[in-house]
Amino acid sequence: MPKSKRDQKISLTKTDRKGLAWKQHIVEDIRHCVSKYSHIYVFSVHNMRNTLLKELRTQWKDSRFFFGKNRIMQMGLGEAAKELTEDVRDNLLKLSHRLHGQCGLLFTNHGKDVVLDWFKDYSALEYARSGHKCHEAIVLPAGPCEEFSHAIEPHLRKLGLPTKLDKGVVSLYQEYRVCEAGSILTPEQAKILKLCNMPIATFKLLIKCLWLKTGGFENLLDDTDTSDSGNGADDEMERNAEAAMEEDEED
Repeated sequence: MPKSKRDQKISLTKTDRKGLAWKQHIVEDIRHCVSKYSHIYVFSVHNMRNTLLKELRTQWKDSRFFFGKNRIMQMGLGEAAKELTEDVRDNLLKLSHRLHGQCGLLFTNHGKDVVLDWFKDYSALEYARSGHKCHEAIVLPAGPCEEFSHAIEPHLRKLGLPTKLDKGVVSLYQEYRVCEAGSILTPEQAKILKLCNMPIATFKLLIKCLWLKTGGFENLLDDTDTSDSGNGADDEMERNAEAAMEEDEED
């Protein structure tokens, strides 16, 4: 049988990767934004989701979000600081020092009151990932689960649910306790909650500090108050960080 032209092997050494040139472009973009916008905010993220971050960018079209690897954002602020006077530069570097954990930068011309009021009221429910700390016990009652197709019943059993087919309808033959209050979700428990359409995590941004173009710096939230509630997304955040920053750049 002749070999198909579509059957081509591509060496991994030839795959396109975001290298030094891309990082330098991000650094230059941040440096440009420092001179363009009057306010820079550092925000922390609880239960990070790229799709929700895209929605934020849409609602704040006149501003600019950066969410990626902290060291790249710090390099961008450091390059911008070289062009400023000593007092203004020192305060900008204070902003850079607050970039640790799941953080990002918001460049905008909106004042502190507008930004704080908007983000105070903004949140969105999302499905929890493994590692999320549950605030209450979740129990599934025994009985039919008509929301599930009969074809998914073997998958539900693999996740640990006590299911059976009763006249073609997926049913729990006994009560099942998905999680306890204060427990940490396992991957299987997170999948069960998603299948049951139970979003228990809250996507939220907290403003940590503010830098003004005039040189002022204001601490708005202590780091001890911004710790993530155990959403277990640190590894995934690291994998998606560059993609999230690139999406912001393309907008």
